[in-house]
Amino acid sequence: MNMNASPIRHILFDLGGTLMHSRGDWASIFEQSDQALTDTLRAYSIELDAKVFRARLHEYYAQRDKDFYETTYHFVLRELLEKLGHAEIPEAVIRSALDAMFEVTQSNWVLEDDAMETLRQLKSQNYNLGIFSNAGDDKDVQEQVEGFGIRPYFDFVLTSAACFYRKPHARAFEIALARWNIQPEEAIMVGDSLQADIFGAQSLGMKGIWISRRAKVTADKERDIHPSFSVVSLNELLPTLERINLPR
Repeated sequence: MNMNASPIRHILFDLGGTLMHSRGDWASIFEQSDQALTDTLRAYSIELDAKVFRARLHEYYAQRDKDFYETTYHFVLRELLEKLGHAEIPEAVIRSALDAMFEVTQSNWVLEDDAMETLRQLKSQNYNLGIFSNAGDDKDVQEQVEGFGIRPYFDFVLTSAACFYRKPHARAFEIALARWNIQPEEAIMVGDSLQADIFGAQSLGMKGIWISRRAKVTADKERDIHPSFSVVSLNELLPTLERINLPR
């Protein structure tokens, strides 16, 4: 038995780039998804230029990458439409437009080939699993997880859209840990983003396992982030966890 600490039995996963990856280029997918959204709005006699919508989304992305607060696609779309003179739009209309957009983007996500077997192995070893995804729409992520058939492996699926905070904000991790009622040192974060997943987790006192196969190191500050452990693929997770939990 490790005399210094108990074995880590709680694993928090990122979703995009970690458990799933994109099958194709996003540029054409976004063109199709934006068109699906504007076509849906047009059916309700609401005109919105797809390019104007995408430009507003880029502003939204830039802001949330600075302050790590999630204001959601829903808020962005409603606010934009109000500025364009479309006030008092029913919630069902906003939701229908977003659903049309996400139906397109969801089709571009593919579950990693080794994800299902890795999750089965971890559950068979009695690990507790959770997901926290930086995402602007909670329903979109919940549907994606359902579609992949992986929800039964997880104690919870949390998103920044539902929790307001984005990784690496400490509050995002605290909200996830509260679901298990555990301390940071009792959990480990698995993700592809050095800043959002690894730096965020380690700043709070969690260990971090970096999945490098889809990772993009895009800033000098990310090169200064050192994960507790690094693996290429998900099928390396269980052996890595076994090494972490070896008696000292």
